[in-house]
Amino acid sequence: MIRNPFTTLRAQLVVLIVAALAVAQAISLWLFVDERSLAIRAALGFEAAGRAANVVRLIEQAPAELQPSILRAADSPLVRFSLDDVPAVTHREHDDGGRVERHIRQLLDEPTPREIRVELHEIEGQILPLPHLSPEMAEIHRAMMQDELRAVEMNLSIALSDGRWLNVGTRFERPPLQWPVLSVLTFGMTAAVILITVFWYLMARLTGPLSRLARSAEMLGRGEDVDPLPETGPREVRELTRAFNRMRARLTRLVADRTRILAAVSHDLRSPLTALRVRAEMVDDDETREALVESVEEMQQMAEATLDFAKGLSGREAPEEVDLGALLAGIAAEAGGNLDLAPGPDVAVRVRPVAIRRALRNLVSNALRYGGQARLSWRLSGNDVEIEIRDQGPGIPEPELERVFDPFYRLESSRSLETGGHGLGLSIARSILRAHGGDIVLANHPQGGLVARVTMPRAEEMHETQATEGEQE
Repeated sequence: MIRNPFTTLRAQLVVLIVAALAVAQAISLWLFVDERSLAIRAALGFEAAGRAANVVRLIEQAPAELQPSILRAADSPLVRFSLDDVPAVTHREHDDGGRVERHIRQLLDEPTPREIRVELHEIEGQILPLPHLSPEMAEIHRAMMQDELRAVEMNLSIALSDGRWLNVGTRFERPPLQWPVLSVLTFGMTAAVILITVFWYLMARLTGPLSRLARSAEMLGRGEDVDPLPETGPREVRELTRAFNRMRARLTRLVADRTRILAAVSHDLRSPLTALRVRAEMVDDDETREALVESVEEMQQMAEATLDFAKGLSGREAPEEVDLGALLAGIAAEAGGNLDLAPGPDVAVRVRPVAIRRALRNLVSNALRYGGQARLSWRLSGNDVEIEIRDQGPGIPEPELERVFDPFYRLESSRSLETGGHGLGLSIARSILRAHGGDIVLANHPQGGLVARVTMPRAEEMHETQATEGEQE
C-alpha cells in the first residue's frame, strides 16, 4: 500500500521549516531591494540637485555665448538641462520635493531666495527609452529592467536672475526584485544548517518515542506481550509514555486477574463435580441416577469449556507471522469435503497460530454443523484481511446476531442442546480474534445461510511501523 509521505509529522515539519525560510528570505530580499532603491534614489536626487545648483551659478556668471556649452557639458543620459522662458513645472506646491529644494537653497546660499519648483511622480508600466540614450545603451537598460519600468521622475524649474528658467529633468530607476546567486546560496546553507542541527535532533527525540508508542499500543491491542517503554524525549512525550506504561500495567494485571479467577473457579469445580457424580452413581433408582449423571456430566463439560475459554484469553502463546492461505488450507483439510476453500491472495498475518486455528475451527464447525456445506474464502480489504465463512443453514434471526456471542447463550429454536454445545464457541472465537486486533461479524446472506466475516490486520502493517521506527532512530 502506497502511503502519502506528507502525512507524517517529520515531512510536515520539513515542509513547514523550508516554507518559513523561503518566505523569510523573500521578505528580507524585498526589503533589501526596496531599501537599496530608496538609497540610490536619494543619492541620485541630491546629486542632480547639486549639479543643478552648480549650473545655476555658472549660467548666471558666464557670458551668454558660453551658456549653451555649459548646458551641453552638464547634460548626461539620465539628467538633462535646458534654458527656457517658461518653467517646466507649472505648479508651485510640492509635497515630496521639499528636501531637494532645501538642498539646492543651501548650495546656492543666497541672501534673497529665488523661486524653485520641484515635481516628483511615479512611473510604472512598459519601459520607454530614456532621453539621450544611444540605441545600445537603451537596449542594455531595457534588459536590466526586464522590460518593466518602476521609477521616480523629478523635474526642477529654477528661476534665474535674468528672468529665464533652468529646467532640469531626471529619472531614478527602481531595480526589479531579483534572486541573486548569493541569496540562493545563503538560503540553501541556512536551510541545511537548521534541518541538520535542529530538525534531526528534535525529530529523533519526538517522532521516535511517538512511533514506538504507536507500535506498542498496536501490539497491546493484539494481545501481545509489551515491555515498558523507555521514557525519553520532551516532557510531554515522557508524560504520554509514562501514562501508557501505567495503562499497560493496569490492563495486563486486570486481564490476568480476571482470567486467573475464571480458570481457578472452573478448575476447582472439577473436584466437587467428580464427587457429586460418584454419589449419583450410588442412587438405586435407575431413572434418577441417569438424570443426575447426565446433569453432572453437563456441568463438567461446562466447567471444561469455561477453562478452555480462560486459556484462550491468557494469550501466553508467542505470536508468529504465518501465511494465511496455508493456515486456511490446513483447516479446510481437517474439515473434509464439505468445506469448499476458494482461492485468495497471498498475504501474511501475525497471529498466535494455535489460538487462531481454534477460533477459525469453531466458526467452521458451526457452519458445517448447522449448514451441512460451507464455503471458506478470503480477500484483502484496505489494511486488513477479511475471511468469510458462509454456510447453507437456516441462519439466525436478526435480533440474535449479536447475542449469540454472549457466553453460554444458545438459540433454542435453531441450535439444539444435543448438538449445540454450551454456547462458548463463538465467544471464544471472538475473544481470540479481538486479542489479535480483529473481529467477527455475523450476517444473514440474501440467498440464504449465515455468513461469518472475520477481519484481521495484515503483517505488512507491523513491518511498515517497524521500518518507520528504524528510520527515525
